[in-house]
Amino acid sequence: MTASPGGTPRAPGRLGVPVTAAEALRYLTDLGLWLDERRKQLDAIDQAALAAPDQTDREALTHDITVSMALWKAISDRYELLRVAFDSGRVGPVQAEQLSTLIWGRLDVAPGQGREATRARMPSGAEGTLAVSLPEACRLSDAMASSLRARLALETTGLDVSIRVKAIREGVERIRDQIAMMPLGTAREKAQHELVGTEQRLFDVTERAKRGADVGGFLGPLEIDVAARERDLIIAASRRHESARDAARARELIADLAARGDAIRSLQAQCLQSVSPAPKLAVPDVRALGAVPEDPDAVDALLARLALVGKALDQAHETYARALAERDELTGLVGALDAQVAASPAVSDAERADLAPMRAQLAATLAATPIPLVRARALMAAYQSYVQAVTTNTGRAPR
Repeated sequence: MTASPGGTPRAPGRLGVPVTAAEALRYLTDLGLWLDERRKQLDAIDQAALAAPDQTDREALTHDITVSMALWKAISDRYELLRVAFDSGRVGPVQAEQLSTLIWGRLDVAPGQGREATRARMPSGAEGTLAVSLPEACRLSDAMASSLRARLALETTGLDVSIRVKAIREGVERIRDQIAMMPLGTAREKAQHELVGTEQRLFDVTERAKRGADVGGFLGPLEIDVAARERDLIIAASRRHESARDAARARELIADLAARGDAIRSLQAQCLQSVSPAPKLAVPDVRALGAVPEDPDAVDALLARLALVGKALDQAHETYARALAERDELTGLVGALDAQVAASPAVSDAERADLAPMRAQLAATLAATPIPLVRARALMAAYQSYVQAVTTNTGRAPR
């Protein structure tokens, strides 16, 4: 494997396309060599950074080294999972699908552990956890390693200029591929404009080299810029994919919350008609939040609001359902008490005469629309207390 970005292992297939045993073996072999070489490079970069006497951007340098180490660890962990799925070449249909998913599925990269995770952030505004595919993670690692080597002047001074120019040209082509995947808009136009400037710089360096000029001072900054642009475009693509998934999730949540809200408002109307005093709790309409925006930050804010709407709907549902449940409980309890009186031989005619007006008042109260809950509770308590007294008093003298 070479030290240039061109040494990235070429991943087989794409997401959803099964990977054959031969393809998996070739990829695992290349990826294993790549991981070993990249680890050596990162160790050398780390040692060089510690030994550097005056680094004006030491904090940024430490940050990028931390992220590069996290990338290597995430790729290494996925490599081990691929080896398990490969199972020494015993690849059936299930394993082939699993290999494809492990290669092209989401790979979460979170630099640092504990408090380090909050301090170490992904470059170019990609905060917290970065979700990329395994091939994207490898390319991102290549770009960051190349940038770090150039910043620390680790490139061999005697390295053939043509080799370094070739590596830069390959990076430019990968940048072009990334730009082609960007949606139309100002961001893509800006990236294309910057690419033209980078290509012009590369052309100028190449022409100077052809004339025999020393271009070492031009190659280093150009290598850094190309690596940084490729890195930023990979991260931007990852954020676009995440934003698309979040937007789809937001649309699903809106549809679900809208349906729930309609049902709970019907429950609210039923409760207001059935009991008094009825709970007075607002039932939010998620449609008031509008359509799902395109901006990733706005989508994140919308998801947070949707979570609040969901909690408000849960509370409203529980409150109105509880009020209606009390109405049904009172109605059911009347029937149970009536059955208890009818089945008890201990209740005298005089006691039945006492119960009759209480039962009539309770029935009239429960038949009212809406039911006055305070009055119904009081009458029910009195009726229930009297029924229990006359049906459980077995020690009275016979009449």
